[in-house]
Amino acid sequence: MSFLMTLRVAFKALARNKLRTALTMLGMIIGVAAVITMVALGSGAQAAIEDQIRGAGTNMITIFPGSATAGGVRQGGGSSSRLTVNDAKAIRQVAEVEHVSEGIQSQQQIVAGAANWRTSVIGVNVEYTDIKSWPMKYGAFFTDYDVTSAAKVCTLGVNVSQNLFGDEDPTGAEIRIRSNVFRVLGVMAPKGASSSGQNQDDQIFAPYTTVMKKLQGNEFLNYILASARSGPEMKRASEAVAAAMRGEHKIETGADDDFRVQTQDDLIATRTEATQTMTSLLAGIAAVSLLVGGIGIMNIMLVSVTERTREIGLRLAIGASGSDVLMQFLVEAVVISLVGGFLGIALGYGVSEFVRVYQNWPTMVPSESVFTSVAFSAGVGIFFGFYPARKAAALDPIEALRFE
Repeated sequence: MSFLMTLRVAFKALARNKLRTALTMLGMIIGVAAVITMVALGSGAQAAIEDQIRGAGTNMITIFPGSATAGGVRQGGGSSSRLTVNDAKAIRQVAEVEHVSEGIQSQQQIVAGAANWRTSVIGVNVEYTDIKSWPMKYGAFFTDYDVTSAAKVCTLGVNVSQNLFGDEDPTGAEIRIRSNVFRVLGVMAPKGASSSGQNQDDQIFAPYTTVMKKLQGNEFLNYILASARSGPEMKRASEAVAAAMRGEHKIETGADDDFRVQTQDDLIATRTEATQTMTSLLAGIAAVSLLVGGIGIMNIMLVSVTERTREIGLRLAIGASGSDVLMQFLVEAVVISLVGGFLGIALGYGVSEFVRVYQNWPTMVPSESVFTSVAFSAGVGIFFGFYPARKAAALDPIEALRFE
């Protein structure tokens, strides 16, 4: 019997019990849809994290104070506040580095007329906007002269501007931080949350020299930002920055660093590792329903073999071979799996789109997950359909015809 004839017979057999066939497919539909949805949610979240981190700046490298060892005891990260302005100068000598900005942070209460707002005052230099690829909404950023003279000037994040001045352009206005009066030079364009979840629009930016002398009263930096000249140079630039820092801090070969150099790629790897693990876990749990669906297919096919014993005996008696019967029942199982798989893929896409539109959750369905789902559906049909098909093919024609 030709394959096309086998396919026709299989479809007719499935059509005779439409409700049972549909219910058998349901396990595959739910399983495939669950896998597609979980992978879409995980992949979308991972892509969003990568975009968010890469959008934070241009080929950015961050240098933090590292851990220190005192009296043989390993202390925590940041316990040695040894980042200084000289460290930033040393990093500026690195050929692979294009921009460098000192960074110091202070939490302050801001007063503007009758309004007040508590936020972070970030001390940086003029290269900060180049590193962060951050344009202005109103006015202009401060200048090199403002940095060298420790001028009391600042620019506001849009959230700070909104809370202190409403919808007005505050350029030229004055705000008070502690006993210091600062002149507002402008407002930064909206930036959104950083990779760590901090609202970057809820900040004020001032010359780092001003924050050091007027607000903090110390000479240490919280961090240093740098940017590599190009993406391919990121790794080489981070290694060169580390070497420059070791030289500046006079760290001997083999000794522990008292600083940490972190690139965007490092941050992406750290953030996405947890996402990938959770996606794999959820997809694995969803895949269990595929296994359950496969068991359902085998169960129904075994019932079908029992119900159609006389039909099988008649086919064998008039000349059909065991391989023809085997192929017929195997095709039925694979058809149930594949049709259920395709319907599951459509349902998975629909659920993913619903979540994206109505729950505002980023989703992305990788093409490989679709192909894997189809292949897995076919594999389930073959695996769980083989035993019932083999049992049908092994029936004795005489015994089958006598079956009541």
